[in-house]
Amino acid sequence: MNAAIKSAKRVHAEVTVPGDKSISHRSVMLGSIAKGDTHVSGFLTGEDCLSTISCFKKLGVDIELDGTNVTVHGKGLHGLSAPSEPLDVGNSGTTLRLMSGLLAAQPFTTHITGDKSIQKRPMGRVAMPLGLMGGKITSDGEKLTAPLTIEGAELKAVDYTLPVASAQVKSAIILAGLYADGVTRITEPEATRDHTEIMLNYLGANIKKEGNTIVVTPVEELTARDISVPGDISSAAYFIAAALICADSEVIVKNVGINPTRTGIITAFRAMGADIELLNERTVCGEAVADIKTKSCRLHGTVIKGDIIPKLIDEIPVISAAACYADGETVIADAQELKVKESDRIKTMASELRKMGADITETDDGMIIRGGRPLKGTVCESYDDHRVAMSVAVAALGAEGETVINNSECVDISFPGFFSMLDNMREE
Repeated sequence: MNAAIKSAKRVHAEVTVPGDKSISHRSVMLGSIAKGDTHVSGFLTGEDCLSTISCFKKLGVDIELDGTNVTVHGKGLHGLSAPSEPLDVGNSGTTLRLMSGLLAAQPFTTHITGDKSIQKRPMGRVAMPLGLMGGKITSDGEKLTAPLTIEGAELKAVDYTLPVASAQVKSAIILAGLYADGVTRITEPEATRDHTEIMLNYLGANIKKEGNTIVVTPVEELTARDISVPGDISSAAYFIAAALICADSEVIVKNVGINPTRTGIITAFRAMGADIELLNERTVCGEAVADIKTKSCRLHGTVIKGDIIPKLIDEIPVISAAACYADGETVIADAQELKVKESDRIKTMASELRKMGADITETDDGMIIRGGRPLKGTVCESYDDHRVAMSVAVAALGAEGETVINNSECVDISFPGFFSMLDNMREE
């Protein structure tokens, strides 16, 4: 499928975006190892989260899906069953990495695989700490890539310092730590998204934070509770950016998760001069939630680096698109993690925005964007990367003429219906 995006005179809407991807994944994973029934509302029915449901069904968990409502009939901490076939995570790195921590502690062997993109993503950063705990993760590939074989074992507690900030690696160790023989401590260089810790504590776990160290004390059982999934701020980011780059625009995105470890996108855009207001702030199931109101304004360049990067790593593609419309230079650094996403997002975003006329220089850990040059519609590639496709679509709103994005169906991984929602809010 190819998407055609025309320039917009303005965008104006009040919208609700799909449920948070990270929280949706975790609601199924943690609901599966809790005792009792977990009722989830607002679940993201994108392909990645459906892959998580599929995997846990193969592990013996009864899961019912009704629109955006999910019921997980939990099996308890020790109730998962050996799968009769390999688990297929599809395109979901979250599923692959987090499940590795969980499966390393089970009394059976699991084979796990994914699509071509997943099979290129190295798993050494997860396998290393899990190996120190006694887990056994092997691969036929040279760089420890899927397909993987995970031999469950009795795990021992570990004190581990993450060499690179990663919520997925941290979460894998936390899940393994639930089964370890003592207290596991994980120290991260910068704070990363803490949805795993919040939800585990909501379900009765004992996860504490001491400075930059997460302390995991095993518990006998997790107890099922209802979970309401807020809108995904990563999905809201596209509409925030659209309002900022199209003149005379205003967009309100309702019921969005504003977990402090995820709001780097708001901080960065405000540093660029953005008019963004948080309305109706509240707490739901332990997570901070608000409505986000954005008005168009003239953006200016800024420097985005350091400890803010983990708080906006998934939003850097759309930030780079918006930066093309800002006055002056925007520098993005310390974002090496982008190279091992669904695509090398430094290279792919720079390539596609250049096609549209942007002035971008790639660096080893980010990019330099010199804004203010007019963009023109052209034919762009998605690289089968949902965030690249959606970010290019936002850039196209301010470009002259029409932009065609090839293989745009990849957006269904995280945001089914994205293009129709974008089209409905634009005015020519």
